[in-house]
Formats: sequence, C-alpha cells, structure tokens
Amino acid sequence: MNQYEQQALQEMLNWERNILKKKSPFKQLSKNVQNKINSYVPEKAHEIVTEAIKHMVKTTLVGSDFTTKKNETVGMNLEEKEKIVQQKLESYRKTATIEGAGTGAGGIFLGLVDFPLLLSIKMKFLFEVASIYGYDTKNYEERLFLLHVFQLAFSNDDKRRETFYFIKHWEEEKTRLTDMDWREFQQEYRDYIDLVKLFQMIPGLGAIIGAYANYNLLDQLGETAKNAYRTRIFDENEDKPITQ
Repeated sequence: MNQYEQQALQEMLNWERNILKKKSPFKQLSKNVQNKINSYVPEKAHEIVTEAIKHMVKTTLVGSDFTTKKNETVGMNLEEKEKIVQQKLESYRKTATIEGAGTGAGGIFLGLVDFPLLLSIKMKFLFEVASIYGYDTKNYEERLFLLHVFQLAFSNDDKRRETFYFIKHWEEEKTRLTDMDWREFQQEYRDYIDLVKLFQMIPGLGAIIGAYANYNLLDQLGETAKNAYRTRIFDENEDKPITQ
C-alpha cells in the first residue's frame, strides 16, 4: 500500500466513524417532526410520490448509463482515479450551483423544477464515479450499489448507519437485495432536502440559497461516493496495489 492509499484509508476510516457516531438531539428532534408531518399525509399521496420518484430515478439511470464512458481508467492506481473523480465533482458541482441559482431565482414554479434537475445531476455524477473506479453500471447489482450510495448521502442518521452496513458488507449482502424500498428512498431524500428547498423558493433569496444548497449537496454526495467506493476497493484488494 503506497502513501496515497494509506492516506485514503485513514480518511475513509474517519468518515466511517463519523457515520457511526451517536446522532445529536437536534437531529433526532428534527426527524421526529418530519415523521409526524409525514404521518398526516394521506397514504394515496405517499404512493403517488413514491411511484413518481421511482420512475424518475429509473429513467435517469437508463439515460446516465447510456451517456457514461466506460473503461477509461483501466490500469490506473487509486490516486490517478481519484484525481479524475475530483475533476468530475468540480464540474458537476458547478453545474448544480448554476442550476440552483437559476431555478431559485424563478420563485416557486422554477423551484419545483429544481427537484428533478438536481436529481438527474446527482445520478449522472454517480454513474461517472462508478465507471472511474472500474465498476460496470450495466450490471444490475452495480446500479443497486449506486442507489445505496445515494441513500447513504441523503438520509437521517439511523438510515445512514443501516445503509452503511450494506455498503460495508456489499459482497455478502448484495445477493439478498432485489430492489430498493422506494417509499423509504423517496421519503428519506425529501426529508433531507425539504427545508433548504423551501427556503430556496423565497423571492429575492432563492438564487443565493439555491446555489449554496446545490453546491453543498453535491459536495456531500462526492464525499460519500468516494469513501463508499474506497470501502469496497480496500475490502476487495486488501494489501494488493489498488488498480482495476
């Protein structure tokens, strides 16, 4: 294991500890409030939103896979791959920031458009990351892993710990997984971003809040994706040089 890989391993371990640590009372209170609000929403509404998100995500998955270049990092070491990952993150973060500013400036109606646009940007980024690390997203199990990475990035602390378990033990757990729990997937994601997206619709402040929010949401996804794939790679390679 070279110096960069040792540094990456330590960063990954620090990230893992942060996920597994006890949640703050404020986050627990916030989640309880969100759960209470969700309990008042009619079941039919939950079903409609769940199906909409499921369809939206699956459509994005197909499109993202079609436009993602494959096998361009074969033989590269971890440091070389992660330089490309960082470049992709900066590019997608810039796109998301511009998109957030534009839809935020448009008030309520364009603010609603932001949701599918930002979701598409995030999914496309994850496909790029998977390909850079050497995983073929044409395989169904790799798409499931990608969706678990997304859920790990945008969930409450309890769900993050649960999802992290699947990421950490992917080779053992992937055979038990047939699909996502789409109701939980959409609800966790909505609860995670609802408050900031509500502020984004405020006239006069929407552009600033939208740009800032989308920048940070892509940052969160970038850190999660990088360390999730590191977790897999270190587990698969152990003490071998990390190339694929």
